[in-house]
Amino acid sequence: MNILEELRQNKILLCDGAWGTFLQAKGMKPEECPELWNITHKNEVLNIAKDYLQAGSDIIETNSFGGSFFKLSQYGLGDRVSELNMAAASISREAAGNEKYVAGSIGPTGKMLLMGDVTEDELYNAFCAQAVALEKGGADFIIIETMSALDEASLAVKAARENTKCIVACTMTFNKTPKGGYRTMMGVSPSEMAIHLKGAGAQIIGSNCGNGIEDMIGIVKEIRATDQKIPIIIQANAGIPELIDRKTLFRETPEMMASYVPGLIKAGANIIGGCCGTTPAHISAIGKVLGR
Repeated sequence: MNILEELRQNKILLCDGAWGTFLQAKGMKPEECPELWNITHKNEVLNIAKDYLQAGSDIIETNSFGGSFFKLSQYGLGDRVSELNMAAASISREAAGNEKYVAGSIGPTGKMLLMGDVTEDELYNAFCAQAVALEKGGADFIIIETMSALDEASLAVKAARENTKCIVACTMTFNKTPKGGYRTMMGVSPSEMAIHLKGAGAQIIGSNCGNGIEDMIGIVKEIRATDQKIPIIIQANAGIPELIDRKTLFRETPEMMASYVPGLIKAGANIIGGCCGTTPAHISAIGKVLGR
């Protein structure tokens, strides 16, 4: 059974939490490439996946968020896209076995079509290379996340759909406006996202990062007002990040995050997990609400 078939049975699935936070806790320095750790620190990356599985996750992502040609080129690793993404997926596959889902993570490239930084073909080809490598490494589905621009997100979705057999999910990052609505950095609303990404071929949509979990309820409601059927994935931060003594802190405790899960489910969320600042403890608390 693939993930869409399982969601059609009205199951609520539990995703994992933050990876970057965990890698830093294991000693990764700010100037290091996270994806290179799939080669140089395989056991540390594998243990992150195992910790989330032990916390109850049904879905484990891959350590490949910055695995595009453009991001890896900043570390002089642009020629290792296939190697590093395949390694990321194989590590999560090893942890997940055959009973849990592996989601191949693809993040923004940092390039903007609007500014002429890159062409559509260059973006498409970069996303294609990453998605193909993640599938080869063992990913069940591709999750394109933390997007703010519809053109980049749509190209990523199309590249994954047209070049792999994977289910494709896409999430965008929204912030609350002074008037109470939600918009990405590029001005995209949740309803606009739902229409355009579904048109591009996304089979699961939603939101990650940006907000604490409370604001995600409003985002889910707006998506559901536009589309009643498409599965929705929500991966919230553990609150809004605060910089204190040169350290980024997230103040939402596992119990605080878990308290909003019933509201998310009522609004129409189908997959719930965490983003920045969340830990296996947060995922475990959410899992308890889901009956894990």
